[in-house]
Amino acid sequence: MGLFDRIKRAFGGKSETEDTEKYDAALEKSRSSFGDKLNALFANFRTVDEDFFDDLEDTLIGADVGFETAVKITDELREEVKLRNAKDSNAVARVIVQKLVDLYGDEGQDEDNSLHFAESGPTVFLFVGVNGAGKTTTIGKLAKRLHDQGKSVLLAAADTFRAGAIQQLQVWGERDDVPVVAGPEGGDPAAVVFDAVVRAKKENADVLLVDTAGRLQNKVNLMKELGKIERVIKRELPDEPSEVLLVVDATTGQNALNQAKEFNQTTKMTGLVLTKLDGSGKGGIVLAVRNELHVPVKLVGLGEKVDDLADFEPTKFVYGLFKGLIDEPAGAKDEADPAAVAAATENNEDSEEHEEDK
Repeated sequence: MGLFDRIKRAFGGKSETEDTEKYDAALEKSRSSFGDKLNALFANFRTVDEDFFDDLEDTLIGADVGFETAVKITDELREEVKLRNAKDSNAVARVIVQKLVDLYGDEGQDEDNSLHFAESGPTVFLFVGVNGAGKTTTIGKLAKRLHDQGKSVLLAAADTFRAGAIQQLQVWGERDDVPVVAGPEGGDPAAVVFDAVVRAKKENADVLLVDTAGRLQNKVNLMKELGKIERVIKRELPDEPSEVLLVVDATTGQNALNQAKEFNQTTKMTGLVLTKLDGSGKGGIVLAVRNELHVPVKLVGLGEKVDDLADFEPTKFVYGLFKGLIDEPAGAKDEADPAAVAAATENNEDSEEHEEDK
């Protein structure tokens, strides 16, 4: 059973949990954007020919699912449409969504979306990413969650170059009742991290969250700086950091994917944090990241409240992104019979059996 059918079985006809409702609300813009793009595609629908597939590829790229994913889906769809004898726009739309969902599931079937913690001693999470992506806010929200769970948390203000960055993290520390290790503005970030690691060991802290700079315009110096920070951590705690999390802004769409590629070339990322998902119509970027980089998304920002930083749950994400499109594809008419639409996407043999059952 593919992910498409598993999601239908898991969520179809059931009341939604609070987390599912959060995903649903946060992905409303992305879901609407994707549906609008499919509707625009099918507004000129005449027949499934090469022009249609060219337009479909452009539509998927425009939906921020990534170039490689768009090409792969389009190529696979050529055969799938023939196999399923999907001729009208409703049936073809349904096949498109099902292929996207199942590809998403296939590519991430061995993916580990959970945060990893050390078995003993302090756990270190290193947060990287360009300025403005939401690193400091993410750290503040995660610190609050971990503190509420009874863990002793320490923050390291290693973004020493951005004006106000140290003060911003200190405000979060006061709000979360979590101590912050900081140095002078413009100081050595690695020195701050060293002090924080030593303190975490001395005080038996459970988790150390490290904020870092994100000056992508000085990429070479930035990557050297991150490498130095990691070496400092490993010198004191050889098995750390447990996580190197790249924070990307969902509202930037393909730029977020490009940033991930840049960091992935020089930093061994263990996962991504996708922020501002609720303010974006570009949720399809998660598919691009998974299918092109094979780096798991571990946390997502589903709103502005302190408790709106959520663990990434793939089935809830896909349900939120394609809800409605799964049951009633873009372009479906109000009077369309759902059973007939579903039957149109099955292969010829299944369609004939369905008609005989009638």
